[in-house]
Amino acid sequence: MFQTKINGKAFEIVKNDRGVIVNGNSFAWDFSKINENQFHILQNNKSYRAELVKIDRTTKTVLLKINNKTISVEVKDQMDLLLEKMGMANGSSSKVNNIKAPMPGLVIDLKIKAGDAVKAGDPLLVLEAMKMENILKSPTDAVVKNVNVKKGDSVEKGQVLIEF
Repeated sequence: MFQTKINGKAFEIVKNDRGVIVNGNSFAWDFSKINENQFHILQNNKSYRAELVKIDRTTKTVLLKINNKTISVEVKDQMDLLLEKMGMANGSSSKVNNIKAPMPGLVIDLKIKAGDAVKAGDPLLVLEAMKMENILKSPTDAVVKNVNVKKGDSVEKGQVLIEF
């Protein structure tokens, strides 16, 4: 599942074995690659020429030209939506004061200690949940004020793990 914004208008896109579903409706199209950045699309007996102009992986935006009209597309996958829901969205302008456990689990490694300076994206700790290791990363540049857990601790969802 993806959530997109095309020139500010939101769409939910689901791709499955039967095709693509946009906002709950089946979306039938014929898609052909012309070259690395150009495509031909047929949808509802209309022909479109699409060109991939730019991909910005940091902001997760794509700039397209469709029939010579420029369109900006913002794309969020399931992980982006989960991080946004947890208040850890990349590029979030609000100040982050702490990191909370996204799920119950076991702290199997700490990468930082109180007083450490961290940058956005730096690994903070490894949380094992449902037999999977999840690396929790810093959502922003900050200084670690307090680490409220130690290696081997069991944590509950929503428990404050690290304070900035």
